[in-house]
Amino acid sequence: MNEQSLFSDAVDLAVAAVRGAAADRYADPTPCTDLTVADLVNHVAFGFLLAHHAATREPWPEAWGAEDRAPFLRDLPEREWAAAAEKEGAAAAAAWADPAVWEGESHLGGGPMPAAAIGAMMTGEFVVHAWDLAMATGQEFTVSPELGEATLEAMTGMAAMGREAGWIGAEVAVDAGASAFERALGVSGRDPARRP
Repeated sequence: MNEQSLFSDAVDLAVAAVRGAAADRYADPTPCTDLTVADLVNHVAFGFLLAHHAATREPWPEAWGAEDRAPFLRDLPEREWAAAAEKEGAAAAAAWADPAVWEGESHLGGGPMPAAAIGAMMTGEFVVHAWDLAMATGQEFTVSPELGEATLEAMTGMAAMGREAGWIGAEVAVDAGASAFERALGVSGRDPARRP
């Protein structure tokens, strides 16, 4: 499975998790410290938008540096959030489906980074946050072995930076026979034994 397909599958998982998170659960907590379901839906949708901008190499609007990011969801009625997130996800997946997008450099609001690294990182982020939403809202969740491996690679690559910045928790130990995705959850500070 190529990186474009993995990215698309990750977006599909995240969109499905957003769709499965009913608005009456939006005030519920999630495995992400200090984020409610509403916060996480907003974060995922904003991630789709950032991924699209990374693919097109467009600069970020200055407002995106603000604390309350993704006003495109915050300004909508909550009943419209899932559809808006799905639209952003489709745009991101379509942009990253082009193999040329994975070449050269792009950015995530800061200095230049290899585009392939951004694509891989966003793939992992979408999968892990889809799991977060599924666990928070009682959804079933499965990941293919290939996507699990890609998520593990992405989480392992960003864990040290994330812990230093405070957006990834301490690693959770997993069983010796854990799957790649379970190991990815552990690396990202999540307990893979958690159930919806």
